[in-house]
Amino acid sequence: MRIAIVNWSTQKVGGAETYLDVTVPALHRRGHDLAMFCETDAPANRARIALPPGAPVFCAAANDSKSALAQLAEWKPEVLYAHGVASVAAECQILEIAPAVLFAHGYLGTCISGEKAFKFPDRRPCSRRFGWRCLMHYYPRRCGGLNPATMWKLYRLEARRLSLLRHYQAIITASQYMRQELIRHGLHPGMIHAIESPIALDDASAHCPPDREVSPSAPLPASGATANAWRLLFAGRMTDLKGGSIMLAALPRIAAALGCPLKALFVGDGPARAAWENEARRVRSRNRALDVEFAGWLHGDALDGAIDSCHLLLMPSVWPEPFGRSGPEAGLRGVPAVAFAVGGIPEWLLDGVNGHLASADPPTAASLADAVVKALADSDHYQRLRSGARARAMSFTLSSHLAKLTEILAAVTLVGARARGAA
Repeated sequence: MRIAIVNWSTQKVGGAETYLDVTVPALHRRGHDLAMFCETDAPANRARIALPPGAPVFCAAANDSKSALAQLAEWKPEVLYAHGVASVAAECQILEIAPAVLFAHGYLGTCISGEKAFKFPDRRPCSRRFGWRCLMHYYPRRCGGLNPATMWKLYRLEARRLSLLRHYQAIITASQYMRQELIRHGLHPGMIHAIESPIALDDASAHCPPDREVSPSAPLPASGATANAWRLLFAGRMTDLKGGSIMLAALPRIAAALGCPLKALFVGDGPARAAWENEARRVRSRNRALDVEFAGWLHGDALDGAIDSCHLLLMPSVWPEPFGRSGPEAGLRGVPAVAFAVGGIPEWLLDGVNGHLASADPPTAASLADAVVKALADSDHYQRLRSGARARAMSFTLSSHLAKLTEILAAVTLVGARARGAA
């Protein structure tokens, strides 16, 4: 197939780009021709998505959007595999070039702010269906900022995005939770496909270096840190809804319940980092048994080393994660997870099997601490969680994902070919 990847950036910025970095080389090695349309090649401080050698990149920032779209049309893709662009106008033009499949990584067209969570009086997921009534909750629930013009602009933007979703031939989600979310917003169930994310790179076409592959028979990495201290890991973008402040508030409770020193490693960056660092200093000043470190973004072997050095991954997100890829990725290295039961997380995090779920009604430091203590208080149980984390992560295979993905892309390509033949 002749597949054009559509994404706002060529750089590995978030989960969508991490997914593309794995699947694009695998599609190429399976014999498909690939190109990419993007709006920008920023930010420059991130690694680039692994595109096949010689694959054309049509970048609006390098020329202009009109020229880049014309180049994409001239390349004559059979199918577009879209992952989100910032410009609705560009998305409209892209959908005229070829039949398209969208991977819905986030809440496109289903929330004014895209965050799908309330921030007041407490932070918790929002289960409302997008519509004009959301405007009545925007201020009282602190869904976004305080500018009414911005609120109306964002509402109209997401209403347009919801309308555009119906112009895709198929939509892929990483969880049944996200599939149901789109169905709830009026999309036909037959066009939405939930496919488990590729975590275990079992496919022979995977570009992952051999020394970083994890096989089912490989021994678990050594259990994190010193014998007299538990190490907890946060990994991801640092925003209010990712729950770092809740995790910091839970640390004293966890240390007291376990009766030993506790070390927390925060990997990542974002607008909430400064506030979290200030809170960490306050927490440490009141409890000498706690140690908190902020390492910034880590990649490749450095990230693997950070995961291997910790006993447990904490995902205190109060945002309803569409999937939560970092959890199974840590599980692949034998590190269990604790997370709030929000979004698609309960689909891969099985309570008592590969970690523990914390109550999210509402999400609190106390419920998070209780789940962490359940995971770590008994050494035999913790070792079972480690084995369960590896086994669960190994079930999310690249080969299985590619088989389902190419079947969907091929079906859409065939529909497009018939339409062109009829025309």
